[in-house]
Amino acid sequence: MSTTALPTRQQALAILTAPGQPYELQTREVAGRPLRLFVNAPASLRQLFEDTATEQPFLVYQDERLSFAQTRQRAAALASVLVTRYGVGHGDRVAISMRNYPEWVIAFTAAVSIGAVAVAMNAWWQPEEMAYGLRDSGARVLIADQERLDRFAQSGAQGVQAIAVRAGAAPAGVPDFNALLAQAGNPPMPPATVSGEDLAAIFYTSGSTGHPKGVMLTHRSVLAALLSWELDAQAAILMSGQPAPTPAHPPCTLLAVPLFHATGSHAVWLSCYRQQRRMVCMHKWDAVQAAELIERERITSFIAPAAMTGDLVREAQRSQRDLSSMLAVGGGGAPRAPEQVRQIDRSFANALPGTGWGMTETNAIGTGIGGEEYLIRPASSGRCSAVMELKVVDEQGRALPAGERGELLVRGTGLFSGYWNRPELNAGLFEDGWFRTGDVAYLDDEGYLFIVDRIKDLIIRGGENIGCGQVEAALLMHPQVHEAAVYAVPDERLGEEVGATVHCTEPLEPEALREFLAGHLARFEVPRYILKSDGPLPRTASGKILKRQLRDAAVASLGVKAS
Repeated sequence: MSTTALPTRQQALAILTAPGQPYELQTREVAGRPLRLFVNAPASLRQLFEDTATEQPFLVYQDERLSFAQTRQRAAALASVLVTRYGVGHGDRVAISMRNYPEWVIAFTAAVSIGAVAVAMNAWWQPEEMAYGLRDSGARVLIADQERLDRFAQSGAQGVQAIAVRAGAAPAGVPDFNALLAQAGNPPMPPATVSGEDLAAIFYTSGSTGHPKGVMLTHRSVLAALLSWELDAQAAILMSGQPAPTPAHPPCTLLAVPLFHATGSHAVWLSCYRQQRRMVCMHKWDAVQAAELIERERITSFIAPAAMTGDLVREAQRSQRDLSSMLAVGGGGAPRAPEQVRQIDRSFANALPGTGWGMTETNAIGTGIGGEEYLIRPASSGRCSAVMELKVVDEQGRALPAGERGELLVRGTGLFSGYWNRPELNAGLFEDGWFRTGDVAYLDDEGYLFIVDRIKDLIIRGGENIGCGQVEAALLMHPQVHEAAVYAVPDERLGEEVGATVHCTEPLEPEALREFLAGHLARFEVPRYILKSDGPLPRTASGKILKRQLRDAAVASLGVKAS
């Protein structure tokens, strides 16, 4: 009896991207760089929204429900208002600052469909930061909810016209979003010529020092990310040798990460269109409410940083909710501890874990891994997207062989165009198309990526390099440790010592925790300083732990001199 060998990933990708196939790839020169492009991709996000405007259910927020067609119709009404009342045209910036309301989706859709640039503002920004973002982007219009309008009023920003979303006390002269749409009626989407190379959006990175940088994303680069994820999913089916299973429930995803980050906007929201996937929006993250929504709405997928997926795992273990509709628990933003990967597999009846590596600068794509492949390699971020390239280099920029750690570089179709208003940075940003990520990583001999740490977070203790992620993963293996952040504490003799702040479910003595770690880490990697937090660790809007804030607090409480 003969058996046919299943295709490898490389073979599967070659089959799926061959001439005449839906995911056909061709190499073409764009802005002086050869890029692998999807031949059959929509020409722009405008076309994506137009092609997918069906009556299928799409947006769900509390008791509100909109189909794909209704969402686009509201976007067309807003686009008409932006053009006729506010004079917004091709290339003008429209800022969006609010929680994950349906109006966020409508505003972005309207702006990019008329060739304007959607500016995804961090909803956590305070007045001074908001003023900077508006001034830096040169936004003509700000579409914001009540809390952000209050900050806008305090910001002193000039030359920006605001539109109020769900505001009970909007400033005088600021029109209401729904009132404007009602006045517009049901117009068609205003005519506009939008190309793949046009700027679609500016997403601001949350840098730890100085002002955030505006990442410029084109229509083509955004669409490359969406089709890259689709291609990876099709390749996984081909490699399995089995047809795609018929799902018990229509595809539905939970939006709990902010839309102003690439994970929320790209991996969760924009990926819904071609898949005709329903999206349930959360006002703010709450694991108990998330489990309730999963049960009620029969949600099939959830993508979030490790801190949030960890919350959901614990809620799945604690509650009696029926979470059997869940098929995938994805991750991103930071490497997930291997123990959490295994817990996801154990905690859900049908859901498999998945993750990937990407940046705002890469439209959130880079690598991906899921299912059994991920369970076998829980420390990996997966293998490279078909439209991207990776390499690891030493301090002199020389490519390193498999298994050796260095800085990760990336290039390809999903890469951003540069930083908005930063000519001094953009001048030396790309070297032969390669972008320095700032991540310490290595690639194994099968092409799997392993993120070790951020270069700036690497602890150097007496000449020994210690990866914070490795120590955090060991801490999270302890059953009573819910969250952990590891950082460098200045030390007069060794230069740096290992410090950690942990959030535990029950009282846990530092010495007992060190004894546990001794079985998983080298002696020099075990934290000398362990501080306990009474509550969950502080996070950024995208769910990443605020490590710098915890480090500064630890240094102050320990009485050591900060470096």
